[in-house]
Amino acid sequence: MHISRPSTIFLSFATILILALAGATARADVVTDWNVIATTAIPAGGLNFPAIQGSRILAMTHAAIHDALNAIDRRYKPYAMDRLAEPGASPEAAVAAAAHDVLVAQIPAQQATLDAAYASSLAGIPDGAAKTRGVAIGQAAAAAILALRIADGSNAPMPYTSGTGPGAWQPTPPAFLPAALPGWGRVTPFALSSGAQFRPARPSYFDLTGVEYAADYNEEKSIGDAGSATRTAEQSEIARFWYEASPFGWNRIARNVLAQRSLDQWESARLFALLNFAMADGFIAGFEAKYFYNFWRPVTAIRAGGTDDNPDTVADPAWKSFLVTPNIPDYPSTHSVLGAAAAEVLARFFGEDAIGFTTTSGAPFPGITRSFTSFSQAARENADSRVYAGIHFRSACRDGLIQGAQVGQYAFGHTLRPAFDTCLQDDLSGDILRFDSASGDYQFLRCGADGFRLIGRGDVRQVGCALSLSDAMVKAEVIHCPIAPPDRGHATVRATPLGPAFVINDRDANNNNCVCR
Repeated sequence: MHISRPSTIFLSFATILILALAGATARADVVTDWNVIATTAIPAGGLNFPAIQGSRILAMTHAAIHDALNAIDRRYKPYAMDRLAEPGASPEAAVAAAAHDVLVAQIPAQQATLDAAYASSLAGIPDGAAKTRGVAIGQAAAAAILALRIADGSNAPMPYTSGTGPGAWQPTPPAFLPAALPGWGRVTPFALSSGAQFRPARPSYFDLTGVEYAADYNEEKSIGDAGSATRTAEQSEIARFWYEASPFGWNRIARNVLAQRSLDQWESARLFALLNFAMADGFIAGFEAKYFYNFWRPVTAIRAGGTDDNPDTVADPAWKSFLVTPNIPDYPSTHSVLGAAAAEVLARFFGEDAIGFTTTSGAPFPGITRSFTSFSQAARENADSRVYAGIHFRSACRDGLIQGAQVGQYAFGHTLRPAFDTCLQDDLSGDILRFDSASGDYQFLRCGADGFRLIGRGDVRQVGCALSLSDAMVKAEVIHCPIAPPDRGHATVRATPLGPAFVINDRDANNNNCVCR
């Protein structure tokens, strides 16, 4: 909420709830460092399904990093841990401890590598109270998210029997593996209310005798064939480029874009958490729909084209897809879901979609470099790649983009929102009152070398242009009326019988800063 008129704020505190020195400024890329460590350790961690299970681990890791930093300086809503760090806690130590403890708990096979990375992170921080307190709050954040997710259904039995008739998913060549994680759609999401929240309606191409199915079938039969004469060299490159597991590729994209910008740790932590919440929920939502509909893959459909009662779908019993088909049903394409979810979060976080970037692929086809003019362009190409690869029908990719955008919008709009909707900065001193008119959470920040914070929570009422906060320990009034004289002084602190009293004068309607600069 922006203040559109001059505002004078009076606070009278009977009790100081928390008095904390501002934490020391930490290295700007520590959050990104641990994102790299996590996305490197997970594929090497011995997981059966590193992309899917890894998306959950990445979301947990970045939830812990966010909560640890947020406990040092509350800027956004907490996720799994709502507490404050001891004064002066090192943000760098907090990030390292939070990430390390989550990753070791989830991929113990990588403990030696993770311990070495943790030791390296801590080695650059001087020993002392700041380091100790940072480690403690990081460990607490990790423990909180691990406890929250301990019974989330990710380890529950997932029985499944594949179908046999036309249209039903069946194991696919070359390995004819059983269905992967058929119960993943019942895992507790990170942002969504349930995996079925954005389940797409039954698509028309499920009618095997229809025109739309024939169109999808024949497009895929032509362009997705291993020896296709219609797929271009660039389309083959696109298929290989995007074949990498989505969580690893899109986290790399986020890192590349972050490298072009000057974000602090709190902002980077929030971005990676939102991005990975959206992708983890993309897998959950996508798998819920996949196993709800159980539709066959193109390779099964094309080899059995004579069984679908459609005169326009000619069978080819020897047909092979360009790239190997994953052992999960066709609809929707979760690759498309995750791409759209990631693109939506990135565009909303940075305030625009049209941000250009260049990125290079990882395994299994590393070293391919492509450039994009926007996040949505990348998401669309990512979806197209599954058609070029011969592993998804066009309709599965089209509807995957729609579902992914819904997941991304919801994750961004419903988690890790700014902690304060009103931020008033004194015109002369730069001191800040930041305030959430919904929850009553507030902070007074004395900026500068001798800075401190006063933090509390009260009840909020609004009458006309006046907003009031009160409880047994604090009384505050924010007056949005054009009555403050232009020369009203600046933030002051004085002793009163009830405790310290503060006066802030802010006449700049566009100065809605929430952080000391």
